[in-house]
Amino acid sequence: MKNLTASTCFLFDNGSFRPESTLALRRVAARLAEQIGHTVVPTSLLHSGRVKAEDLNGEPAQLLEPALEQFAANGGQSAVVLPLFFGPSGAMRDYLPPRLNALRERFSACEIRLAGSLESPLDDSAEVIAQAMAEEVNRTIEQARFEKPDVIATDHGSPLPAVAEVRNRIGQKLGDQHQSTWGRVSVSSMERREGAEYAFNDPLLEDALKTCAGRGSREIVIALQFLFPGRHAGPGGDIASISDTFIAETPGARVEMTRPIGESDQILQLLERRFRETVSSSS
Repeated sequence: MKNLTASTCFLFDNGSFRPESTLALRRVAARLAEQIGHTVVPTSLLHSGRVKAEDLNGEPAQLLEPALEQFAANGGQSAVVLPLFFGPSGAMRDYLPPRLNALRERFSACEIRLAGSLESPLDDSAEVIAQAMAEEVNRTIEQARFEKPDVIATDHGSPLPAVAEVRNRIGQKLGDQHQSTWGRVSVSSMERREGAEYAFNDPLLEDALKTCAGRGSREIVIALQFLFPGRHAGPGGDIASISDTFIAETPGARVEMTRPIGESDQILQLLERRFRETVSSSS
């Protein structure tokens, strides 16, 4: 097995049709490269390749597979594929592994190693992520001049129970960091598939908002467990639409969203940890 101490890091997210997501990914990659002392290539699994280059400072977005293929074809010998994902999503579990295996078969001289996702039940990563979310909650409370709002930690939702478990661990740690300026802390998902078999995603955000209103809360912070702005977490996105609908139906309600946490120091800390774990285990 090759020594990965000179590895190139391929940082990847799921991808977005919105340019601000790719631009944020590039900023994270630049900071991570400075911190770990390795080349970090920002890539996405899907979607971002359709963003116009002129919306990305003239530089087209890179997708992970072709970037890795080019790296290996040009003689690259070791790559750490580093996910900017909270947990073991379908993309991580089902989509990516066979594609990496196909590249390994084609380019046997290139060592390609997949690092772990941001959160793991085996360490304090849920607490670290919750710290990033808590900082955003406090910033939002101060800017909105809320007195003691309820806090709803919200992720995308997933057909996989393991992803909901990640949400629940992070939400529990966020609750553990409960501060005197916060009301109740709960968790929710933005969306879920139909059917009782996907009830592990519940409650949905729209229902969690109604629960807060039902107990008399008129100030609510939606704490986004999202990494970058996009069609879900960005301005005018799905979560903003859910919030706007609730506000329109609930006289006196005030709802504010936190910023995504992908550019936080805590996420950078976890990315460095996962990279170094991969390098260390392969040395």
